[in-house]
Amino acid sequence: MPTIRPRRSVLYMPGSNARALEKARDIPADALILDLEDAVAPEAKASARGQVCAAVKAGGYGRRELVVRTNGVDTPWFKDDLAAAAEANPDAILIPKVSAPETLQQIGAQLNGLWAQPGLRVWAMIETPLAILDVEKIAHAARDPRVRLSCFVMGTNDLAKETRARFVPGRAPMLPWLTSAILAARAYGIDILDGVYNDMKNEDGFLAECEQGRDLGFDGKTLIHPNQVALANSVFAPDAAELDQARSIIAAFAEPENQGKGAIQLGGRMVELLHAEMAKRVVALSEAIAG
Repeated sequence: MPTIRPRRSVLYMPGSNARALEKARDIPADALILDLEDAVAPEAKASARGQVCAAVKAGGYGRRELVVRTNGVDTPWFKDDLAAAAEANPDAILIPKVSAPETLQQIGAQLNGLWAQPGLRVWAMIETPLAILDVEKIAHAARDPRVRLSCFVMGTNDLAKETRARFVPGRAPMLPWLTSAILAARAYGIDILDGVYNDMKNEDGFLAECEQGRDLGFDGKTLIHPNQVALANSVFAPDAAELDQARSIIAAFAEPENQGKGAIQLGGRMVELLHAEMAKRVVALSEAIAG
């Protein structure tokens, strides 16, 4: 089984806010997106770039995964963002508004030309109608190791803006897009993160959307405020009952009398080998969270 890195809570942090970057060292999020795009005014782009890259180089973020979100490839800041981020060497670089696989292929070539470290990954934001229409082709780019693609991030706010879809409880207008992106990600072995929840005061609504995202198959949720971290961590982690069941399935298939069997009875229900594989992932995720 591939190594699992928990991405239950992935918090956007404004790259222009030095105090926020410092505070982020103590926030219990699994990953931090240090943002040079939406959270930064045009006149502050250059200073934010330097500040973010200095923070990445300085470290001190513990086990938290560090991701730098650049400005879009069609902006005057992208080239400098990519070069500076590659030199700082975070865990990943997040590219906004990826609408075609060719964009990722070009970025992969640029990173290789910049002598970026082999472990530096690329994350892609899926946030345009074209991205949804071509999401399988974009995910397929992950088959080429030079592209470095390892994760999709849903940009639900931009999708709503571009399509005029409304935000409603249950997200019915967006469900076809979310599930299409999940299927594409899983088909090519990459992780995928749910979009943000905007109403920071509506804890019940946030909980419902986290649970929906988990049940749909997302690995975690992108967040806009530190107060959302604890709940996302809880929802996207296996609970005690799920973990106990997973361990019992693994143990049952390990019994001598069940060796070589494709299906067994356990607790009055039929359990197949595929359930054992699912159980192993549950346990592996729990162990990765525990560190």
